[in-house]
Amino acid sequence: MHIAGKPDSAGRKPAAPNPREFARGLNLFDSTMLVIEAMIGSGIFIVPAEMARYVGSAGWLLVAWGVAGMLTIAGALCYGELSAMMPHAGGMYVYLREAYSPLWGFLYGWTLFSVIETGTIAAVAVALARFSGVLWPLVSEERYLISPFHLSTHYALSLSTAQRLAIGIIFLLTFSNTLGLRYGKLIQNVFTVAKTCALGGLIVIGILYGRNAAAVSSNFAAPWDRHGVDSLGRGLDATTIFGLFVAMCLSQTGSLFSADSWHNIAFAAAEVKKAERNVTLAMVVGATLVIALYVLANVAYLVTLPLAAIQHAPANRVGTAALRAIFPTAGASVMAAAIMISTFGTINALTYPSVR
Repeated sequence: MHIAGKPDSAGRKPAAPNPREFARGLNLFDSTMLVIEAMIGSGIFIVPAEMARYVGSAGWLLVAWGVAGMLTIAGALCYGELSAMMPHAGGMYVYLREAYSPLWGFLYGWTLFSVIETGTIAAVAVALARFSGVLWPLVSEERYLISPFHLSTHYALSLSTAQRLAIGIIFLLTFSNTLGLRYGKLIQNVFTVAKTCALGGLIVIGILYGRNAAAVSSNFAAPWDRHGVDSLGRGLDATTIFGLFVAMCLSQTGSLFSADSWHNIAFAAAEVKKAERNVTLAMVVGATLVIALYVLANVAYLVTLPLAAIQHAPANRVGTAALRAIFPTAGASVMAAAIMISTFGTINALTYPSVR
């Protein structure tokens, strides 16, 4: 038995722990929760409307999500190989630095800081604030604390109650994640379980209770027939083979956006136990589970609503339309609460590796 700080049998003192090194406190479960939390946001409740307008049929809508799933899992496998080779904090910054040169790593790091990650966090926070307005009308983009100051015809500076809430949530989660690994991990796991249960609840309610003969017949009697499609430009739409190919490609912008951020765990690789193994597993397992939930969510939409109702859902809020069809009075409020939980967890997942 050896006591820390005491010389061993050979008279050598053990090396003191380096205070600048990260503590490896994330196990496989924690890492997978971080992947799931970062992936599930508000997109799955909104983007199916635009995707349905592009592809024009229930069958091709599900195929589009399947393609997004294969691309996401393939990306996770490739990224996982890099994380196994270089299990250090920094993710893509480290990979670009080592593969090409420190210049490209530096440029990516500043782009991530100034636009990519910060812009995503801001967008998700604004989405949370917007849906908060369903429950609390005082939170609105039309209620100004600072009235718009026009910089030009198209741009103005202002501060609304919705923006103030979004800024406050970002500050709150940034601060909580500076308190240490234990607090950040606790918030992460609680909200990941909560948002996964919320999405799972929507799926179960839609398939078991929302299922109706009219929607099932409309969507699955001829699942490959395309109708109600948007024009893709110059007379092209999904009614032709080439148009369908273009529509499938365009639809991926929505599905891949909803399935994004699975790679965020790589930024925190230095805090993952057995990172050479667990980072890859967390990406693949987390991405696979989320894609499965997304496909099932679309099945729930399709057995609850006719395709035309999905294509033309008010403000593209398909999830809200589905719950309103099941619970006419409380559907909007229930969906708003679910999206608030989901987006709060997503902001935490995006903020956590950024402040470590």
